[in-house]
Amino acid sequence: MANQIKHFKLQPLENAKFISTSFATYEQDGIKKSWEIVEAHDSVAILIYHKEKKAFILVKQFRPAVYLNNDNGMTVELCAGIVDKKISLAEIAKEEIEEECGYAVPLQNIERITSFHTSVGFAGSKQILYFVEVDESMKVSEGGGVDHEDIEVVYLPVKDAKALIYDESIAKTPGLMFAFMWWFEQQ
Repeated sequence: MANQIKHFKLQPLENAKFISTSFATYEQDGIKKSWEIVEAHDSVAILIYHKEKKAFILVKQFRPAVYLNNDNGMTVELCAGIVDKKISLAEIAKEEIEEECGYAVPLQNIERITSFHTSVGFAGSKQILYFVEVDESMKVSEGGGVDHEDIEVVYLPVKDAKALIYDESIAKTPGLMFAFMWWFEQQ
């Protein structure tokens, strides 16, 4: 995966497809307050464990918002996707696993772990966390995403997962770190 970013600039957002901004005004304990809010889709994220490789399957991709903070923009994340279809959350998770990572998994094998709110300071969207185990018999493609997504599939040996949690040089999400901690607690 090449990371050759050129001509990066910020401009006002017009005709947004996935988010909208709002200015909230309210009264709390008799005090008038206001807050800037981003309204965004909820999402699903999946911790994928490859039984034969004894590894987690993660995705590595460029995130423009992260690029603003680290001049690299590359993140390591759980397989994930926004909730923007009229199908079950588990079905969205199943689609994302195949599109991003290349594994076709039976719907009944996708286990819900929990849900939590992300970016609570400005967005507050909900993310639903799932777990699934895969093996090579389920592999149907190389993954990589759809619609010009540039996703690299990463196999992280379980023995290296705890080190990744605390490696501050790698941009990652709190959901990924939580999912790893959940997995280790189950063992």
